[in-house]
Amino acid sequence: MSGKRSAGILLYRRENGIEVLLGHMGGPFWSRRDSGAWSLPKGEYEPDEEPEAAARREFQEELGLPVPEGELTELGTVRQSGGKVITAWALAGDLDPGLVVPGTFELEWPRGSGRIREFPEIDRAGWFDLDHAQEKIVKGQRPFLDRLSALLEP
Repeated sequence: MSGKRSAGILLYRRENGIEVLLGHMGGPFWSRRDSGAWSLPKGEYEPDEEPEAAARREFQEELGLPVPEGELTELGTVRQSGGKVITAWALAGDLDPGLVVPGTFELEWPRGSGRIREFPEIDRAGWFDLDHAQEKIVKGQRPFLDRLSALLEP
C-alpha cells in the first residue's frame, strides 16, 4: 500500500477561546473558493523522511516563517477521500499572518496550454476560532480540529 503521505502542524493559540492558523490554498482551482479551501500548513514527504521533520520543513516552506518554539503534540493521522494520509501535530504558538511569505509551485495553466505558471502554495493565512475553522478547512482535515478541541477543552 503506497499512497501519498503528508505531514503538517496545526498552530493554535488561546485568544477568545482557541484559534487555529490555516492557509488558503493557492492556485487557480481554489481562487474563488472559501469554505473547504483552507488547510493546515502541510506537505508531502518521502518514505525515508521522518514525518515530524517533514511537518516542520513544510510549515517553513509554505509560510516562509520558522516553526514557533514549543513542544509538538501528535494529533494522529487521517485519510482524505483521495487516499492521501496526513499526519499532524498541534503546536501552541503565535505568528502574524501578515508576515507570511508563501512558497510556490509550478502548474500548467490553463490546462493543456503548454504554459507553466508559478502559484503560491497558499495565497493567504489567517486565525480562526474552532467553529469558523470547521467551515473553512478542507473536509478531510476536520478530524484534526476535533482532536485538538478534545485535547485542550476540559
